[in-house]
Amino acid sequence: MASKRANKRDWLETGLGVLRQDGARALTVERLCDELDLTKGSFYHHFKGITGFRTDLLAHYEAEHTSRFIAEAETAGDSARERLQRLQDLVLDAEGGDGGGGEDIDSAIRSWALQDPEAHAVQERVDRARVAYLRALWQGLGGPEADVEPMARLLYLVLVGAQQVVPPVTAAQLREVYALALRLAPQEDPS
Repeated sequence: MASKRANKRDWLETGLGVLRQDGARALTVERLCDELDLTKGSFYHHFKGITGFRTDLLAHYEAEHTSRFIAEAETAGDSARERLQRLQDLVLDAEGGDGGGGEDIDSAIRSWALQDPEAHAVQERVDRARVAYLRALWQGLGGPEADVEPMARLLYLVLVGAQQVVPPVTAAQLREVYALALRLAPQEDPS
């Protein structure tokens, strides 16, 4: 192995790929080193063992697949509808666009969370943050207060459910479902 290098992000992105492809059990130092064609020394330069890597991987997942999406959606404009549309685009683009790219990262994390308390805690925090953001967006659309929580949950459950059915719902199909759901949203007052 010549002078190939990987930074911490490279290791984490590789970890997400391994997790997506083969699940949490495949997250081993050996597998990660093989994937990057690097030595264990390179791995241990960035992480304190596989436990530290897994903790960092979960934090990376949360940052990249929740916090970043929310931050980017917030830049889409002043209207809740624009931000909701941007969020939808970000999420569906991250899912590979066609639903046929194998197991998505959220499904892989959910599977891991069934077996691991740390992954479970991260998944619970991610779900709460996502629903809270959807709640804020739906509230921004100006609908009845009684509809805000149920609609936020409905929008999120549609996404989660779409990832679980076989074959998975494609991005185009999911866009149609969201367009239907958004017809229930009140039209924002332009004033």
